[in-house]
Amino acid sequence: MSSVVDLRRDGDVAVITIDHPPVNALSHAVRAGLKDALGRARDDAGASAVVVACAGRTFVAGADIAEFGKPMQPPGLGEIIAVLEDMPKPVVAAIHGTALGGGLELALGCHYRVAAPTARLGLPEIKLGIIPGAGGTQRLPRLIGMDKALPMILSGEPIPAGEAHALGLVDELAGDDLSAAAVAFARRVAPQRPLPRIRDRSDKLAPLRADPAKFDELVAANTRRTRGMHAPAGAVEALRAAFELPIDEGLKREREIFSRLVAGDQSKAQRYIFFAEREAAKVSDIPADTKPREIRKAAVIGAGTMGGGIAMCFANAGIPVTVVEKEDAALARGLDTIRKNYANTVRRGGLTQEEMDKRLALMAPTTDFAKIADADIVIEAVFETMEVKKEVFGLLDSIAKPDAVLATNTSYLDVNVIAQATKRPSSVLGMHFFSPANVMRLLEIVRGQETAPDVLVTAIAVGRRIGKVPVVVGVCHGFVGNRMLRARGIEAERLLLEGALPQDVDGALVEFGLPMGPFAMSDLAGLDVGMRSRRDQGIRAEIADAICDLGRYGQKTGRGYYIYENGSRTPIPDPEVEQIILDASRRLGIQRRSIDKNEILERLIFPMINEGARILEEGIARRPSDIDVIWVYGYGWPVWRGGPMLYADQVGLAYIRDRLAEMAARAKDARLEPAPLLRRLAAEGRGFSSLVADNKALA
Repeated sequence: MSSVVDLRRDGDVAVITIDHPPVNALSHAVRAGLKDALGRARDDAGASAVVVACAGRTFVAGADIAEFGKPMQPPGLGEIIAVLEDMPKPVVAAIHGTALGGGLELALGCHYRVAAPTARLGLPEIKLGIIPGAGGTQRLPRLIGMDKALPMILSGEPIPAGEAHALGLVDELAGDDLSAAAVAFARRVAPQRPLPRIRDRSDKLAPLRADPAKFDELVAANTRRTRGMHAPAGAVEALRAAFELPIDEGLKREREIFSRLVAGDQSKAQRYIFFAEREAAKVSDIPADTKPREIRKAAVIGAGTMGGGIAMCFANAGIPVTVVEKEDAALARGLDTIRKNYANTVRRGGLTQEEMDKRLALMAPTTDFAKIADADIVIEAVFETMEVKKEVFGLLDSIAKPDAVLATNTSYLDVNVIAQATKRPSSVLGMHFFSPANVMRLLEIVRGQETAPDVLVTAIAVGRRIGKVPVVVGVCHGFVGNRMLRARGIEAERLLLEGALPQDVDGALVEFGLPMGPFAMSDLAGLDVGMRSRRDQGIRAEIADAICDLGRYGQKTGRGYYIYENGSRTPIPDPEVEQIILDASRRLGIQRRSIDKNEILERLIFPMINEGARILEEGIARRPSDIDVIWVYGYGWPVWRGGPMLYADQVGLAYIRDRLAEMAARAKDARLEPAPLLRRLAAEGRGFSSLVADNKALA
C-alpha cells in the first residue's frame, strides 16, 4: 500500500485508513492511494463491506490547497467518488474531527456515513472564493434538501454531527469507539441491495422542480451579504443545476464553475488571506521550543463595551473570568449589556439558554481589585488615556501573581510606557481587541521592548483559544490598523473640505466592498473618542471637531455626521452637517469642486498603503500579508480583494507612487510623499509581495 493510505481486514470488513498528517488533506498521494486501496477491497472476495477512515485527529479536512492553480494530477477526487459509488460492496465513511470540503464530498460518495458525536461536517469552499468541485453542490441537496444545503454551502459553516444525523447527512452516531461502530454498521448493511447512492435520489428536489420560484426565495434569503462576491453567485448557479439538470450534467456544470472561480482574482485573494492568517502570528526570533504559560483563569479590568466583550470571549471559550469595575453601578450596567448580548444570540438561535447560563456562570463580577490575585492573565480595558492606564498597571503590579501575563487593550498608546508603570515590564504586552470584541476576530498583539518570549507566545495561544486571529505587531502610535486608519481619516476630511459630502466618501468605499465608510464608522465608534485622541496630541480637525462641539457624537446621541432617527442605525444625510462643511471650506478659502468616485478611492486608499510601507520599513509589521490580515479581520476590508498591500501590488506601485506625489504637492503635506520602501520597490518593478517574511529583507 501507499505510505499515506493503509488497507487491512477486520474480519469480513476491509478497512481503508488515510494517514496524512496534519489534516489528511486530499493530496495526489492520498487520492492515488485511495484508488488503489478501493480496487483491492473491491477484488477481495473475503471482504463483504468497506470502511473508509482516517488516522490522527480528524477525518479528511479538505483538498490540498497547495495544489490549487497547478495542473491536476490524476486521479481527481471526482474519479475517486465515482469508484466509491460504483463499488459492489457497501462503503461506510467513519467520520471524526472534521469532514470538510473535499472530505465531506468523499463521504457523500460513500453509501453510508457513521460519525463520532463530536465530529463536524461542512463545505467551506465559499471562504476560499470557490465552490465545492467534486459533487458537493449536486449531492448535498439531494440528501438533505435544498433548504438545508443552500445555506450550508453559502455560509461555509460546518454543522455538528448531531444536527447532521437529524438531517440524514449522517446515518448513525458512534459511541466511544468510532472504528468498532463503523465496522459493526458495515457488517449490518453488507447484505442490503440495492446499495443507496445519493446521485440516484431525487425526492428532496421534487418540490423545486415543481415550483422553481421556491429556489429564488431561498437564494434571496441567503445572499444578502454577498455583494460583489463571485463565489456565492457561482454556488447558486451550481445549486440551480442540481434540480434543473440530470446529475452528470449538473456535475459537469459544477466543475466548470469551480474551474472558472479558482482561476479568478477573488479566489486567489481569498486563498492568499487563508495562508496569511496562518503566518501572521509566527515570530521568527522566538525560539521554536518556547512554551506558553498555562491559562486557567482570566481577569478583565473594565466592564464597559470593550471590557464586557473581552470577558465574553473568555467565557465563550470556557475560561473563568473575573470582571472588575470601580463602582457597582458601572459593573451592573456592564453585566446587563453582556446578558442582553447573549439573550439576542439565544433569540436568533445561535445559542441555547443553557449555554448562555453556563457562560454567565463563568463570569465573576466584582469591585474588589484583590480578586484578580489568582488570574493567569489580566487584560485592562479602561479609559484610553495614558495616566489612567499607568495608574491601573501600577495597581495590577501590586496585586497580580508573579507569573501573570498583564495585557493592555490600548488602541493607540505606547505599550512600553505602560509597562514601565510596573516592576515587571517583561510580563506586559498589548492585546488590542476590536469592537465589538465578542464578534470581531482580529487581535493585534503588541510586543513591547521588554516583553518576554513566553509572554508573547502565551498571548498568541490565548488569542487562538478564544477564537481570534492573532497578529504580532510592534509599538508605535496606533500600531498597524489605527495608524493606517489615521492616514485615511486625514484625507477623508480633506475630501469634505474640497467638495465631497460624507455620503459621497462613504458610498465610494461601500461600493468598493467595505461594510461602511470613514464617517459612518466614526459615528458608530463615537466621534468623542477621536476628539479626545486628537486633543491628547494637540491636533484639531476642522470639520470633525466642529461637529463634536455641537454635542453630536454619532449613533449614541442620534446625530453625528449623519442623523439616526428613533434609535435606528441607518445613517441619513443631514443638511446641518453639509452647512458645517460648506462654512469650513469658505473659512479656509478652499474652492469646492466635484470629486468623482475614483479620485475618492485613490485618496482614501493610497495614503493607507503608503503608511503600510512605512510600517514595514520600521519593522512594526513583519510581513505585508500581516497588514492585510489586520485590515480584513479588523476593519472589514473585503476578503475577496485580499487586503490593501495585495491591492497595491495589483494596481501597481509605480502608479501609486506617482499619484501620491501629486497628492503631496497639491496638499503640501509631506506625509503623502511616497515612502522610501514604496519608491524603491516601484523603481525596481516589484511589489510588496516580493519582500521576504523577515525584517532583514527591509534593511
